[in-house]
Amino acid sequence: MTSKLQYECLWPDHKPDFERLRKVLTREGLPDRVPFIELFADPEVVAAVLNEPIMRYQRGDRQQCEAMYLQRMRFCYKVGWDFVWLPIQLDFPRQDLLVEDTAALTRGQRNWVNESQGLIQNRDDFERYPWPQWDEIIAADFEFVSRHLPEGMQIIPMTGGILEWVMWLMGFVPFSLALYEQPDLVQAMFERIGSILGDACAHAVQMPDVGAFFLGDDMGFRTGTFIRPEHMRRYVFPYQKKLVEHTHAQGLPFALHSCGNLELVMEDLIEDVGIDAKHSFEDVIMPIGEVKQRYGERIAILGGIDVDFLTRASEEEVRAYTRRVLEECMPGGGYALGTGNSVANYIPVRNYLAMLDEGMRAGWYTH
Repeated sequence: MTSKLQYECLWPDHKPDFERLRKVLTREGLPDRVPFIELFADPEVVAAVLNEPIMRYQRGDRQQCEAMYLQRMRFCYKVGWDFVWLPIQLDFPRQDLLVEDTAALTRGQRNWVNESQGLIQNRDDFERYPWPQWDEIIAADFEFVSRHLPEGMQIIPMTGGILEWVMWLMGFVPFSLALYEQPDLVQAMFERIGSILGDACAHAVQMPDVGAFFLGDDMGFRTGTFIRPEHMRRYVFPYQKKLVEHTHAQGLPFALHSCGNLELVMEDLIEDVGIDAKHSFEDVIMPIGEVKQRYGERIAILGGIDVDFLTRASEEEVRAYTRRVLEECMPGGGYALGTGNSVANYIPVRNYLAMLDEGMRAGWYTH
């Protein structure tokens, strides 16, 4: 249903059209211009771009959630996206650490996962844990966004990943030890989380106006993967593959966001897991132009404007960098412009908007 709400864009002549992003994700022809892509934007950035108060998701507060989703759609429309990102709000309690948030658009405190101790350390913890599932609250989120979705846009659901949630709930250090000392517990963790996320994905891709699926599953650091490739093949990839299969069964493309150096497992991700697109890149690991050259004929390449550079550079430097990336990545299609990770609250808004503006100026295949 076409929304009756009013939306404004920074570029008055721009109209959203999910077809341009679909062409990139499926590598089926050239879009009219390079579309924009992100896993998400922090609430502080959303509010700053719109010059509105910050709104956050509060499970159980329907009025607050709907106001937040309307704000998010205004943001996506204003910055020229062809989609609205929609997290699947599964309620996984976890143990976080809080530190001061020193970003310019500060949220006061920033939370970090406790890597030394998680909520699940043994089988008793596993059995007592309040495992979430897809429910009416999540379905209502999708239905509300669909009713108010701007014309031309579609929804991209996203969720945290298989490996991520196992590591977050156990703590990275206990998880690493458990791989060798408690393999039965590790197997049970992956089976349970894989089942929960698989079920959520199967529901999400059947909801109205969904155009693709985005899995966020960080699997590496600067020089390699968090765990051995053989462990990933045993525990992680089979469940990621099920999410891909649910997505493809609905005729939709599947995008993977994963930070880190995944060179040792890229063939697994492309040939076995079956991803259609890859997101999250850092220049210190591999510049996006090189990524496009190496993998661009097999999967779509998304984002790649290095977040460290985007945070520290001047606006003119950002514009020049963006033009260079477009020159390297546009040929042949299969590329969408965005940050190398997400629109974090420490990225200067002027730099993020300058990147998008260069995309609008220099990212056209036809004129």
